[in-house]
Formats: sequence, structure tokens, C-alpha cells
Amino acid sequence: MACIEARGLRKAYRQTVALGGVDLTVEEGRILGLIGPNGAGKSTLLQAILGLTPFEGSLTVLGRDPWTQRDALMADVCFIADVAVLPRWMRVWQALDYVAGVHPRFDRGKAEGFLRKTEIRPTSRVRELSKGMVAQLHLALVMAVDARLLVLDEPTLGLDLLYRKAFYDSLLNDYFDQSRTIVVSTHQVDEIEHILTDVVFLSRGRIVLGASLEAFEGRYVELVANPDNAATARTFGPIHERRLFGRSLMIFDGVDRARLAPLGEVRTPGLADLFVAVVGGPNEGVRAEGAAA
Repeated sequence: MACIEARGLRKAYRQTVALGGVDLTVEEGRILGLIGPNGAGKSTLLQAILGLTPFEGSLTVLGRDPWTQRDALMADVCFIADVAVLPRWMRVWQALDYVAGVHPRFDRGKAEGFLRKTEIRPTSRVRELSKGMVAQLHLALVMAVDARLLVLDEPTLGLDLLYRKAFYDSLLNDYFDQSRTIVVSTHQVDEIEHILTDVVFLSRGRIVLGASLEAFEGRYVELVANPDNAATARTFGPIHERRLFGRSLMIFDGVDRARLAPLGEVRTPGLADLFVAVVGGPNEGVRAEGAAA
């Protein structure tokens, strides 16, 4: 059974279309990265999935309609926004009390065990903790909830690189067990690429790319073309091209690597480069029709 199934999902705020007919399938046990610029519709899509806003079209989450069956759904779902949302006056033990009171699948002992590995004291107030320590507290709360679906919305916003990496590594190693599904929305594409199984690019309320990482690696090719070969490489129809240190970097969709190899260095593009190619580049939308993840 699919964890999330959307067909023709649409949401408009007066004259502004936030979601323009999204088709999306997320299978159970996957980690989906939801990537898009500001105003792309990421937050609206998450709100619909969490039952926080009405919508047009069809949407089921864990077999339930999130708008009409939200109370039942939330027993199986955990949502974490950026780490700055914890009240600064709250003590650590009070945060544990709160989550224990609102989520039926919270294991307080597991959270306390994780916190004992840190320098965080139960009596500390959130305002006394560094940003990295707040991230550790947030992660302890997340990992102690036995949820079937975890939704993360910019969970490491404002943290430095080391704490962002530690957050995602801990999430993957200590929480994800292929029975849970994780949806993470972030602007920090490079930092989550290594944990994802699927990716969706949103632009102007529509999916412009949706694929598993396995399909992505087989479909897209990046060529660093030698100057003398740039014109020949263009005959293969790159979806994006930019210049770097006098050489042309091109991204191709569905072109055989063996045909490009004589023209320069061939490799798999990073998600950030592909994002620019299909969403933010001059050739936006070329060969990037919507697809289900």
C-alpha cells in the first residue's frame, strides 16, 4: 500500500494557485526529498498531507483522508518543523512531558536514553542550549516516536554544517528502518542527497521532476565537455549548460553515457545541479514533465 497517494491535488488562495494538479505516489518505507524554491508549493503540500488545509482532488495518507480523518491519522504521523519552534522558556523535561501527552506512540525512556549520550540536562531551559543542542533535543523527540510517517519541514534551518550532517546521519542510522516513511522538505539539497530514496522537484505548484534515486542516476548524465567538443556535445540536446573554468558543463536527459564519453568527463549530476537545470536554469521545464515518485 502506498503511504501517500495524490491525484489531481489542487489548492488555491484566491487568485494564487499553490498546487496546480499534483500527482504523487510515495510508497511505504521510502525517504522522499521535497525540493523547490520559495513559493513552489512545498509547505502547502505538507499542510495537505498533515490535514492542516482543505484541498481539491484526491489525497490519502496511510489509507486515510487527512482532512476528514486527521485525528486518527495523527496517531501514526509525526511532524517536525525547524528546530527554532521549541519555546525558549520550556525545560527539557517539560518538552518530554508535552510530547508524551500529545503523541500516543512516544517512548519517553527511549528519548531519555538518547539525551543521556549528550550534554543536555533535563532541567535546562531551551534558551540555555546552543542551536546544536536544540537540534539534539529535537532529534531525541523525533526518534522516540514510533510513527509510520515522519514529516520534516526544514528541520535543520539555522544550524551549522556539522550539526546538520549529524542530524541527518542520526536520523538515518538510529530511526529509519524501512518500515517507516520519511518526507523531508529542505533547501539544503546536497546535505540530504545521501539519505534519500526518492526526490520530487516542485515549481509553481507543479511537479517538474519525480523519480527514485536509482532511476535518477540511470536517466541523467553530466558532461564536462572539452572546449573543442562543446559544439558536438550540444547536438545531443542538453537540458542545461553552464560555463566553468573555460569548459562547458552540460546535463543530458536519457542520453547514453557511452556516446558522450569521448567528448569529456562523464558523471552523474548532483541533485543541486539537476535542480538548477530543470527548475532554475534558462531551459526550465525542458524534458521535465511531472512524474510520480
